[in-house]
Amino acid sequence: MEPTDSLDELLTCRLGAGRRPVMPCTLVIFGASGDLTRRKLIPALFHLFSEKQLPNPFRIIGFARRDKTDTSWREELFANLEQFSRTKPVDKETWTAFARNISYHRGDLTDGSSYRSLKGLITSSGDPHLRANLLFYLAVSPSQFAGTVKHLSDTGLLTKNEGDAHWQRIVVEKPFGHDGASAHLLNASLTHHAHEKQIYRIDHYLGKETVQNILVFRFSNAIFEELWTRRSIDHIQITVSEQGGVGSRGGYYEEAGALRDMVQNHLLQVLSLIAMEPPVTLEDESIRDEKVKLLQSIRPMREEDVVQSAVRGQYFAGIVNGKMQTAYRQENKVSPTSNVETYVGLKLFVDNWRWSEVPFYLRTGKNLPLSASEVRIQFRPVPNVLFAAQCHHDLEPNAITLRLQPNEGIHLQFHGKIPGNSMELRPVRMRFGYDTEFGAHTAEAYERLLLEALAGDATLFIRRDEVEAAWKVVDPIRQCWTADPLSNREFYAAGTWGPEASDDLLGGSGHVWRNPASYP
Repeated sequence: MEPTDSLDELLTCRLGAGRRPVMPCTLVIFGASGDLTRRKLIPALFHLFSEKQLPNPFRIIGFARRDKTDTSWREELFANLEQFSRTKPVDKETWTAFARNISYHRGDLTDGSSYRSLKGLITSSGDPHLRANLLFYLAVSPSQFAGTVKHLSDTGLLTKNEGDAHWQRIVVEKPFGHDGASAHLLNASLTHHAHEKQIYRIDHYLGKETVQNILVFRFSNAIFEELWTRRSIDHIQITVSEQGGVGSRGGYYEEAGALRDMVQNHLLQVLSLIAMEPPVTLEDESIRDEKVKLLQSIRPMREEDVVQSAVRGQYFAGIVNGKMQTAYRQENKVSPTSNVETYVGLKLFVDNWRWSEVPFYLRTGKNLPLSASEVRIQFRPVPNVLFAAQCHHDLEPNAITLRLQPNEGIHLQFHGKIPGNSMELRPVRMRFGYDTEFGAHTAEAYERLLLEALAGDATLFIRRDEVEAAWKVVDPIRQCWTADPLSNREFYAAGTWGPEASDDLLGGSGHVWRNPASYP
């Protein structure tokens, strides 16, 4: 009989054989001087290069207004890489080889001549793939998306009727509009110059290893999928908590708030993966079809529903992790009378056969006790007979917790007998931890997302109808909140788990929030 380790290796299912190849191409980063480029994009590309996952040849062109040379930009990027790389120290030899593929182009996003000179730089390459396979990453303000894409189209760098031999793609960062109407207009503008299949709307949450694992957990394990219905599940809680406040993002947060910044994208994306039906295939469009169906099945909120099923909050001064934190209204670039929410709690229902009348509780907030993202699947309690009857309703229901970050893993809670002569029961936890099981540090989300965009796999990106379906969920809530000032019960001290009103959201159904634990 073979050793266990050898058997596990033989049973490992490798799906990479069917992965789309990454063709030689040119990646143009608009907003090359920005924070996203130096903190996320270049480190992600460098790590992909180090692991020999980038195509050969490839080229990176940075586009920004500041006056820089190829050499000065490379030096700047290397200094940033030493700070933000997930592997340290940075190998100089690998960096030198990587940097040979990087160049800088000075240009103005609003100036057509800048795009014409960019086209000249791209077409100067001796490799036909580097001239024709183009990925344009828009790491710029959302207000500049439409104009940039129009200029690319006018210059001929972006062709809507792309051929089979070569391709052009656009990557855009959230937010995708500030409400449903603006998102629809943005989508219409982008699709005027490019096919929907050429547009990759990026939400970094979908690049996280643990978020991707939701589909694997659900659809490769029959023991769990059979339980994934209203017959077994009492309710589901999705928590994305942040220990920090808004910090230097006060100006942005005054425009966005937690509802736009977190719920419309991150939390609804996790909800769609948790609750979607099995896709027909693992192809990108099949998976995205099911996510859209799920979002469209969320029960719309009327004004009276918002009062009962949506809670907002705003933090005031308090102690977080032993340090005094200032109130939101005293943050930089924040109005002293601001009614912007830094906390959101929602009670949603999915009106389909699988989830009818199962409540989904979503919450997110700033300046909470710890930073964590997790999904708790709370199963129905056992009948009030046998052990449950003896415990006088104190028998804790079973639960599965998917910890997305940090201390990534999956926990199954069930009951066990405490050793001894007496019959005592208590909940016990069976834990799978990524670090313990796999050891190796998981890749950053942007590494996976960039690689998929280069390969033309849209599974982890958001489709037009998905964006607009998500806005239909949050727009009625936002409209109700805009008209009313915050009440006293909607404020919460920094370092607590939110306002008092948030507890009422669950209390009417006999449920309570399950706060994420701080695992070692």
